[in-house]
Amino acid sequence: MKQLVVDHPLVTHKLTTLRSRDTDSPTFRRLTEELVTLLAYEATREIRVEPHRVQTPVAPCDGVKLSHPRPLVVPILRAGLGMLEGMTRLMPTAEVGFVGMVRNEETLQPTTYAERLPDDLSGRQCYVLDPMLATGGTLAATVQFLVDRGADHITCICLLGAPEGLHRMQDLLDDLQVPCTVVLAGVDERLNEQGYIIPGLGDAGDRLYGVVGDA
Repeated sequence: MKQLVVDHPLVTHKLTTLRSRDTDSPTFRRLTEELVTLLAYEATREIRVEPHRVQTPVAPCDGVKLSHPRPLVVPILRAGLGMLEGMTRLMPTAEVGFVGMVRNEETLQPTTYAERLPDDLSGRQCYVLDPMLATGGTLAATVQFLVDRGADHITCICLLGAPEGLHRMQDLLDDLQVPCTVVLAGVDERLNEQGYIIPGLGDAGDRLYGVVGDA
């Protein structure tokens, strides 16, 4: 597994604003979309293309277009949905699937509660969206889920990661025979006892969409 932390002043600026507890949900959603687009620019450097010839107003020109099968974008529900618009803005022709994973707050183990993906992902490049790489279990389980269906190249895009989560992903995916890269805006200090990233930015899902069930 490869790791890439995007070092760019605009990435750091937007991430800093996301961290602030004073940033409201509408601003948080907008900044998340903008930040993901910046991360996606780096994350798609190995996207597959094929030669394509076009006619400009002046002369023929040789270029490229995205290869088939088209790349698949997979947000992990629910927080990953907040990253989808930023990703598809850069890559509008990509197909979109969904995986629902939930982490048991006592065992910190992930379980799948929903999925909407092709049964056969043979030859597909997949881009997994998950804001917080905390314990690493959910993201690793999703990667393995995609590989089991035939995906042969996976890139994970996260806003923040913790060293513990990155190390755990490395251990869990050590025998993976498929290229996997994690692209992040930053790696923070550590996890706390509840498995949250410190200093982090709080619960990304709650900050994007509010606390479900609250009055």
